[in-house]
Amino acid sequence: MIERHRTRQGRSIWSGMVLVLAATLSLTAAETARSQQAAPSAAKADAPEVGQRGQRAAREIKYGDWRKFCFAAAGTKTVCRTSIIGTFETGQTAVRVDLIEREGDGSARLQVFLPVGMYLQAGVKLTIDQGSPHRIAYTWCLTNACIAADVADSNIIKEMETGQKLQLEVVDSNILAITTSLPLNQFAGIRQGAPAQTFDQAIDE
Repeated sequence: MIERHRTRQGRSIWSGMVLVLAATLSLTAAETARSQQAAPSAAKADAPEVGQRGQRAAREIKYGDWRKFCFAAAGTKTVCRTSIIGTFETGQTAVRVDLIEREGDGSARLQVFLPVGMYLQAGVKLTIDQGSPHRIAYTWCLTNACIAADVADSNIIKEMETGQKLQLEVVDSNILAITTSLPLNQFAGIRQGAPAQTFDQAIDE
């Protein structure tokens, strides 16, 4: 059953709320309040690959199921976010991957939330099964997470829908590579199916 929630927000809030909601839905209210702090400069997507000193084992991460949430308001296009969250054994969020799509115009954005303390210049490398890697630059940081994001074209979406495993590789502040793999077997069905929740945003004229 789809749950629908209604809040009243001014037009100035609505003008940029879609991606903000998509980026911060799973954060606590306190974390959201701190999210206005300035982020460090992000690296360009075409920056040269960092000469890594080696690899280190990632802490164990447990991944939940993919879930889909949508955001709608009268007179605007619905935006949906298909996400998966991985947590450490302490319950702390370790990684979150979002595919954000706007209804009707074919635009999509892929974003990855990761803990602070990464070497931002290296960006995030995504590899689906045995395919060619995709590199995404970090774009901004909160107090408790940094986000790498870029436009998601039809090719990478198709790879995610037909793939079995998505491997993320990041570089930490010691210039050591860390990798984690998350499942893709549910992704296509969740993305193409009905949302788990739809959030209605009323606009005051």
